[in-house]
Amino acid sequence: MGFDWAVIHDNLPFLMRGLWNSVQLAAITVVLSFPLGCIVALGRISRRRWLRYPATMLVHALRSNPLILIVFWFFFLVPILTGRPVGDFASVLAAFVVFFSAYFAEIVRSGIQSVRRGQLEAALSTGLTYAQAMRFIVLPQALRSMTPSLATECVIVFQGTTIAYVVGMREFLHTTFLVTERTMRPVELYLFAALVYFVVCLAGSIFARRLEGKAGIPR
Repeated sequence: MGFDWAVIHDNLPFLMRGLWNSVQLAAITVVLSFPLGCIVALGRISRRRWLRYPATMLVHALRSNPLILIVFWFFFLVPILTGRPVGDFASVLAAFVVFFSAYFAEIVRSGIQSVRRGQLEAALSTGLTYAQAMRFIVLPQALRSMTPSLATECVIVFQGTTIAYVVGMREFLHTTFLVTERTMRPVELYLFAALVYFVVCLAGSIFARRLEGKAGIPR
């Protein structure tokens, strides 16, 4: 049996809608989870126990559970708590934001701790508050060392969107599966899906390398 690549052309609009859903989910997740991760990271390194302990427990709890379980929790639990149905995109997005904020928090924490303590002390001695010192002195320096890890995590977020299929969200891999079920052409369609994921992740890696170059990070 030969290959029939026309199946991709015939179903391309439907497949691209799934890809767009995946890109949207990944982009919004990064935009929302990174600031949340910064807040959790600051809690992780805080000297105040009432901040440090809950932040540490949250990070460990999220990082010790698989993403698919977090998605199930939000998809089934949120409607019970709110008393109203929640769409698949909204529930998956909430799960992704909470889950990946823990990973961004660890990246940010490592970046902050890579900045010499003297930088913070010098900033405080000039009259800046702790929050101002973190915002204007420490975080900009930490961001340089965080760039490669942040870029890699963004690629992982995009790859993680495939988990959304478990609650019926039509992300890219799910739409590929639906077309495969209808056309019975799995080889062509899954090869196409693999190519798309490769191109998107390669583009993300190239972008990350350019950011590293602009930040002056040695490769």
